[in-house]
Amino acid sequence: MRIDIITIFPDFFNHFFEYSILKKAQEKGKAEIKIHNLRDYSSNKQKSVDDYQFGGGAGMVMNIQPIDDLITKLKLERKYDEVIYMTPDGEKLNQQMCNTLSLHKNIIILCGHYKGVDERARELHITKEISIGDFVLTGGEAATAILSDAVIRLIPGVINDETSALSDSFQDNLLAPPIYTRPSNYNGMKVPEVLLSGNEKLITVWRENEALKRTTKRRPDLLE
Repeated sequence: MRIDIITIFPDFFNHFFEYSILKKAQEKGKAEIKIHNLRDYSSNKQKSVDDYQFGGGAGMVMNIQPIDDLITKLKLERKYDEVIYMTPDGEKLNQQMCNTLSLHKNIIILCGHYKGVDERARELHITKEISIGDFVLTGGEAATAILSDAVIRLIPGVINDETSALSDSFQDNLLAPPIYTRPSNYNGMKVPEVLLSGNEKLITVWRENEALKRTTKRRPDLLE
């Protein structure tokens, strides 16, 4: 998968993709990350990419021109499965959406800033709008980092044990069950005996029951 990220703060991503699974995904050739500085496509001498909004009101708006020029250039170079805009009024990100995106070959992610982007840029190029929650950030960079992390780890071949991702929370609309490691007895706090039994069938049933109980208690909305 190739991910082209459009931002006015390219340095934000300097180290984000250099650790853990994200780094391994790139080393394996499973993911390719390209960061594009939107200011490089500004048509004015100041390299500004924002202006006052028509009709008045507080907050600056990102211009359509550099966004259009950059996305058009990228589209001429390859076919993109999705052009994504990170925005609070987008569709709420969930695990099922990440599963679908992980199967794509090429995607563009536009990071908004200021008050947002000129609506015409959304109408012209954006195919999917995504929100990471009902709150507002100073820019789309953090949201883009979260989306990229959630998607890249699901790309087939990125995680050595692919069944690990399949047992994550939300994969089957359930929260993950409790997990334990050594020691089996810590100051009188013992690991459930079934996990030490070696009986895979009983362990599977226990985990399914615990996942259901935890979801019912913490996120009953997932069961609706």
